[in-house]
Amino acid sequence: MRKKAGILALLSSVMILASGCGTTEAPKQDATKQDATQQPAADSGTPKSGGSLVIAVGDDPQEINPLYAGDRVTLTIDQSLFAPFFSINNGKKTFVLAESLTQSPDFKTYTLKLRDNLTWHDGQKLTADDVVFTFDKILDEKQHSFFRSLFVFNGKPMTVKKVDDRTVDFVLPEVTAAFEGALVQVYPIPKHIFEGEADIEKSAKNQAPVGSGPFKFKEYKPGEYLTLERFDNYFAGKSYLDSVTYRIAKDTNAANLALQNGEINLKYIDPQDFEKINGTQKFNVIPYFEGRLAYMVFNQNIDILKKKEVRQAISYAINKKELIEAAYLSTDFAEPASSILTPDTLYATQDVEKYDYDAEKAKKLLADAGASNLKLRLAYVNSNKAQTSQALYVQQKLKEVGIEVELQALDPSAFSKKSQDMKNTDYDLSFGGYIMGYEPDAYKSLYVSTEAYNYSHYSNKEFDDLWAKAAVETDTAKRGELYKKIQQTAADEALIYPIAYTKSIIAIDKKYGGLEEAVTKPVTMFDDLSKIFVK
Repeated sequence: MRKKAGILALLSSVMILASGCGTTEAPKQDATKQDATQQPAADSGTPKSGGSLVIAVGDDPQEINPLYAGDRVTLTIDQSLFAPFFSINNGKKTFVLAESLTQSPDFKTYTLKLRDNLTWHDGQKLTADDVVFTFDKILDEKQHSFFRSLFVFNGKPMTVKKVDDRTVDFVLPEVTAAFEGALVQVYPIPKHIFEGEADIEKSAKNQAPVGSGPFKFKEYKPGEYLTLERFDNYFAGKSYLDSVTYRIAKDTNAANLALQNGEINLKYIDPQDFEKINGTQKFNVIPYFEGRLAYMVFNQNIDILKKKEVRQAISYAINKKELIEAAYLSTDFAEPASSILTPDTLYATQDVEKYDYDAEKAKKLLADAGASNLKLRLAYVNSNKAQTSQALYVQQKLKEVGIEVELQALDPSAFSKKSQDMKNTDYDLSFGGYIMGYEPDAYKSLYVSTEAYNYSHYSNKEFDDLWAKAAVETDTAKRGELYKKIQQTAADEALIYPIAYTKSIIAIDKKYGGLEEAVTKPVTMFDDLSKIFVK
């Protein structure tokens, strides 16, 4: 969200890929560069213990296990259930479960030391054995964790060795600039829970997860809610709140009403609802840049879309400025996108083909490709207001160049299931979004031929090789040139249609304080809910 997530030498932790909530969320990465003006205003009120927070989420979580979480809902829940080794916000590294991370002189060995007296929610000690177990399972191809590719370099996996109960060595097969960016995304899982499980992703033990974060699992009623309660033995101290409940609210309008009635305290809101919610003066309404790209996918499992000229024609047929205004009301909430990398990502450039609106050029490309009387199916999430507006606009604009578009409005679960089917031919076009963070290597999970989140199903060995070379290149100038070529190739090939770099908007009841300390974060709203309190 967050497979999703990337790597950077300076990092962030959030990765979300295209999936059901309208945002192909994928693995995790920490909050990246954010404008200070987008942060919550100073809170008034004295912190006190007690109370609860009800958060609206758009769907049920998927596997509640940090090795597999890629959708926004599950990542949001995992943020409070599990703890990372360290995090990076605004370029500043903060150690969490880890006490230190040091490099060897040859840059091939990283030594991680855990804090003393760490415990899982069930009281068992969290030790180096859990860390080794976690990475053994990530690297085990039979466990199919999307994180695996981040720790395999030119086909060679790293090795993980226990030094003592609190210390682990990560030994790399070659020097890479991407390792810390990958490591920041991993939250360890308990060995004593999952040892012996043939398929951890499908394990029934994920239904009552045991984590290491500030809140522990209490209850889950599918289709209704999931509740966490305070973990009193959290190493960083008890949270202020007694509990956090994630209320499953698939109907956006009903959820907005519940927000205004006080049944829900925190939720994402659409740009279309900004003025109404903000006008009540009951909420702190916070727009902030997540480093998110909203885009349209060309499904190359469909023969006609394997033709580059057809993909390019569709790109030229759309007026991006009009599309953004239709979906996000104004550029206050979305900036036109050209690159597959977001502006907060290392080596991002907008110096690529932008596909400025040109209906005549679109018609010519279609004619040259022999694509007359073309009929395409466009899938989108029915509860996502921006995607609904985009779908109607694209249908209209493509009709003007001779392409008939059938709209398929799917609920989040159905959309997610279809998008993750590598052989999917149920639709030709779809909308999605991702947040990959500062490290560009994270993005390869979306574009390399063999990766599970390659929703366009584009396959090109030379393109794959560019990603592999860029991951291990340590010369910054040469690495920058490789990523520039990657971005230019993606644009020239029209692998996707980049729409906008969007802002997210959250609304939280003004009775809550600690928002600045909690820190707004891509994908999960806040970095640390333990800092939030009832005034």
